[in-house]
Amino acid sequence: MRTEIKEFMNQVIALNPGEKEFHQAVQEVVESIWDVYERNPRYKEAKILSRIVEPERVIMFRVPWIDDRGEVQINRGYRVEFNSAIGPYKGGLRFHPSVTLSVLKFLGFEQTFKNSLTTLPMGGGKGGSDFSPKGKSDNEIMRFCQSFMTELYRHIGPNTDVPAGDIGVGGREIGYLFGQYKRIRNEFTGVLTGKGISWGGSLIRPEATGFGAVYFVKHMLDELGRSLEGLTFAVSGFGNVAWGAVSKITELGGKVVTISGPDGYIYDPEGIAGEKINYMLELRATNNDVVKPYAERFGAMFFEGKRPWDQIVDVALPCATENELNEADAITLVMNGCFLVAEASNMGCTADAVEYLNNHIVYAPGKAVNAGGVAVSGLEMSQNSMRYNWTREEVDQRLHIIMGEIHETCKKYGTQNGKINYLLGANVGGFVKVADAMLAQGVV
Repeated sequence: MRTEIKEFMNQVIALNPGEKEFHQAVQEVVESIWDVYERNPRYKEAKILSRIVEPERVIMFRVPWIDDRGEVQINRGYRVEFNSAIGPYKGGLRFHPSVTLSVLKFLGFEQTFKNSLTTLPMGGGKGGSDFSPKGKSDNEIMRFCQSFMTELYRHIGPNTDVPAGDIGVGGREIGYLFGQYKRIRNEFTGVLTGKGISWGGSLIRPEATGFGAVYFVKHMLDELGRSLEGLTFAVSGFGNVAWGAVSKITELGGKVVTISGPDGYIYDPEGIAGEKINYMLELRATNNDVVKPYAERFGAMFFEGKRPWDQIVDVALPCATENELNEADAITLVMNGCFLVAEASNMGCTADAVEYLNNHIVYAPGKAVNAGGVAVSGLEMSQNSMRYNWTREEVDQRLHIIMGEIHETCKKYGTQNGKINYLLGANVGGFVKVADAMLAQGVV
């Protein structure tokens, strides 16, 4: 690491002790954009970099609720409003025991650049709680969501901060959150995205992250002169992102041979298609976080406690959570002939894995690959503002266009010696738009 970057990172670490996920996210961006930052004296004079790594606002609060046994439970709630230079804060809510301030700051920081890449007017934010919906009744989840929103409502709004779903927050949770917001504020407005179709939601929102990731991969393959048809994919996870990705890959003629959960992964050499894709939704609905039942039902192989990166595939698509693919996994993938890795999860690869992949094969980061989800959330906001719903085909067409524009941005800022460095292109392209907006708005 260059001396000046190391000095900057030492300052970030000192100001944010113990927040390793946040440190990792900041370092990746800073290393990519440093030369651009150094060449622009206006950025340096306004200390854009020091300002952009500081959230504009961090809200932390207790969330008391009563379980079905009548016992009081207490969780911690957060909303990190990271940057509003190009629009209202936009980013998901995550309900999972792993939620910490560090995780949400890294996600909010990433979201700032991801939203910038979409070309839509959205700033970056993220929130959530260490509450787990797993094993809870609908009534318990409703009471928790109502308590959570009773504090959060003060800080959000359609022109201020528009949360969405994320891990542990699906249509059910969004419904309870929206109902409580509407009750407290006495208004029906587009304050949350991921809503039900009959009350302000957008078509293809559940599939959008996975669909968009596959559209982006298709652009990457076009640059390589390759077709998606006939390629073999390793996919991790089995939630909305993985389901959307598997559906679209299969539709376009590719073959997905893995999905995974906390219990391990399944390998299905025949490919996950037809009723097997529908069964992924059934697995998700059980809320048990396991994929072994897939193996039992369809006769696939199950690898307990392992991740799917040791299979021989052409393309790897991490779709689960941060740092799910490490350097050893990356080396194994490359040795087995994998020629492309695209993160559909946020910061799905560890820093050393990113370095290895970027030096050996074609790699693209989550802020570009998985931006389709927040892009369609942005389209939902537009539909809410117009009091109008687009058709499935119209939303999908707009998603196609947005993912193409993101790829063009990566190409514009990341082309080196005739090849696209997607990591560089995504980070610089996302940064420049936000930095220029911050300059225009003064020291705020």
